[in-house]
Amino acid sequence: MHRAVGLALLPLALSACDRPAPLPQGSVQRVELQGTGQRAAMAEPSPDTSRAGWTVSEDGQAIRFGNMGEPPFLTLACNVEAAPPEFVIIRHARAWPGQSALFPVLGNGMSSRFLVDAELSDGEWHWEGRLPADDPKLDVFSGTRDITATLPGRGMLEMGGGRITGEFLEWCRAGGRPEAVQGEASEESEDEG
Repeated sequence: MHRAVGLALLPLALSACDRPAPLPQGSVQRVELQGTGQRAAMAEPSPDTSRAGWTVSEDGQAIRFGNMGEPPFLTLACNVEAAPPEFVIIRHARAWPGQSALFPVLGNGMSSRFLVDAELSDGEWHWEGRLPADDPKLDVFSGTRDITATLPGRGMLEMGGGRITGEFLEWCRAGGRPEAVQGEASEESEDEG
């Protein structure tokens, strides 16, 4: 009989194990939750790129994508002094010190993801990634098809196809030297002879 009573009380004893032990008096602290609500999302809408295009910088070392007369959305630059030449991708969008992000770019039959960091230049915090110009991930810029580039929380850029990004990449990979044109070289030797 004692065994039957013990088995009958076993479920009651086990159910008591699920309850937390009572807290000692004075150890509970009340916290007001009014100002601790979820922060508003800080995502920005994608910029309207329907009128945007590429322009060459004054020094010829960069191309900029944006609306005419407005700050650019994206800059592709080349540091020809570096060995090997360095390709710089700048996404002009709000950034804070210490931030990093992956910047996916899709186009020309491939997709690449670039690590970009918050950088300060000319009083502007923007997103910047630097790679050797011969990095195969940069081939995403080499064709003539449309390109999309999405920075998380800062929207997607839609860039119409064209030759300028591919030509700029080739120029950067060549160290800023234009490639010799075969027809010009043979005409010069004929003129000398």
